[in-house]
Amino acid sequence: MTKVFNVTADCKADRHYMVNIAERLVRIKKLVDDGAYFTINRARQYGKTTTLRALARYLQRDYYVVLLDFQTVSSEKLESEKAFSVSFARLFLKAFKASCGKMSNELDNVFTQMKESAGGSLFSLQELFEGLSDICSASDRPVVLMIDEVDSAANNQVFLDFLAQLRAYYINRDMQAAFQSVILAGVYDIKNLRRKLRPEDSHRVNSPWNIAADFNVDMSFSTEEIAGMLAEYEADYQTGMDIYEMAGLLRDYTSGYPFLVSRLCKLMDEEVFQKADFGSKKRAWTRDGFLEAVKIILAEKNTLFESLSEKLVSYPELDSMLRSLLFAGKAFSYNFYEPSINIATMFGLVKNQNGVLAVANRIFETWLYNLYLSSSEMQSTNIYASSVRDKSAFIVDGQLNMRQILEKFVVHFNDLYGDRDEAFIEEEGRKYFLLYLRPIINGTGNYYIESRTREMRRTDVIVDYCGEQYIIEMKIWHGNEYNLRGEAQLTGYLDDYHKNVGYMLSFNFNKNKKIGVQEHIIGDRKLIEATV
Repeated sequence: MTKVFNVTADCKADRHYMVNIAERLVRIKKLVDDGAYFTINRARQYGKTTTLRALARYLQRDYYVVLLDFQTVSSEKLESEKAFSVSFARLFLKAFKASCGKMSNELDNVFTQMKESAGGSLFSLQELFEGLSDICSASDRPVVLMIDEVDSAANNQVFLDFLAQLRAYYINRDMQAAFQSVILAGVYDIKNLRRKLRPEDSHRVNSPWNIAADFNVDMSFSTEEIAGMLAEYEADYQTGMDIYEMAGLLRDYTSGYPFLVSRLCKLMDEEVFQKADFGSKKRAWTRDGFLEAVKIILAEKNTLFESLSEKLVSYPELDSMLRSLLFAGKAFSYNFYEPSINIATMFGLVKNQNGVLAVANRIFETWLYNLYLSSSEMQSTNIYASSVRDKSAFIVDGQLNMRQILEKFVVHFNDLYGDRDEAFIEEEGRKYFLLYLRPIINGTGNYYIESRTREMRRTDVIVDYCGEQYIIEMKIWHGNEYNLRGEAQLTGYLDDYHKNVGYMLSFNFNKNKKIGVQEHIIGDRKLIEATV
């Protein structure tokens, strides 16, 4: 069977190209061996189901593993304690039998008793947990319970009662037989599920799982893990790709988000190579092919981006915070207990970067810029209309004339916004340059913000266009000394990208400033600086 890159459901080693998660499984097994009860909370399409199924197989040597999926529990089964208890018992017994195989007489008797009890009229959570304890007691191996998609039932009182019973069951494990370990997987953190049962309870927080151990296993793909997956692909297709360069690009743009890594690989494998500019897998698995895949993923509609978009609508305070972060360069302290940051973290949109809020990866960041800049409000601005009119003049022999772009932007910005105050420039200046830039490169090039240099006063934009890169530093003018430091930093940054020409866009509040574009020669580097 020919393998493919997979972005739907769980990955299967005989069908899909996968990273090797053996080291991850060893770390998780250590938690199981220690008898921990814990939750695996990660964003959508982050490999939770794939990890759980691989873990279930890995644990089979030492444990009986019962892996359940709460997506199979219908809403009808959650309407009453009895209905839920019966449904859970049947799912558990079926999965346990599959894991256990041939049972001892004692275990078979207990198994049969629980099955018969579940068919009775008085079966409830109490009888359910008594039966589970009897099975754990009669079993010749410790039993591990794993529940996937556990938050699909999270807003239901019966489910919360089940969690509370499970907590008590765990606490009393020294007095009665219990599971060796319980693993719950989902997007939402079970320890902080909000109760949405009655309007008056909407602000209460459920905590029946406050005994859960911390799960600190990194589930993102490292550069080495990505390289291992690409090596397997390369053995099949001999594209001649530079495996470690490609793995580095994938890691840099995605921060190892499993869906994004797999989706970009799938695009290069199945779509990019068919485009006229590439025509073969060999050319698709290059830096240019990768950037083409980035352009495709940013323009496509997929369930991950749809989910993130919904969160911005549901949490307007997060939306406002991200706009200020991206366009004004404002720094926000990372506080997981702030509701909008909490939910954005669970959905993988943001991260804690040295105590400061940051967008989780370059793909998400560029997607956010595109989302905000393509709004009807933004596209109705005069600066956007000016860019649409000008853009054909900026392409010379298939390449961007970045100096001319800066010259025209200076003219338009000062005509349209030159009389605005300092606060406006601080908040809106960089946004309007990106808004002016986007129609010019849209459909052909990509751009992203270099996160290593984003701060209150300085932002570096990297533009990829037809195989060429342009580094543009945008900054607020705060004196000549600061400007000289910025020039020195930019020349150092040009060294990183092996470029001889860099660009600067300075927003200057001085009344006697000199508006326009100038060239500076620093060593063997040319800096083209535009001042507005």
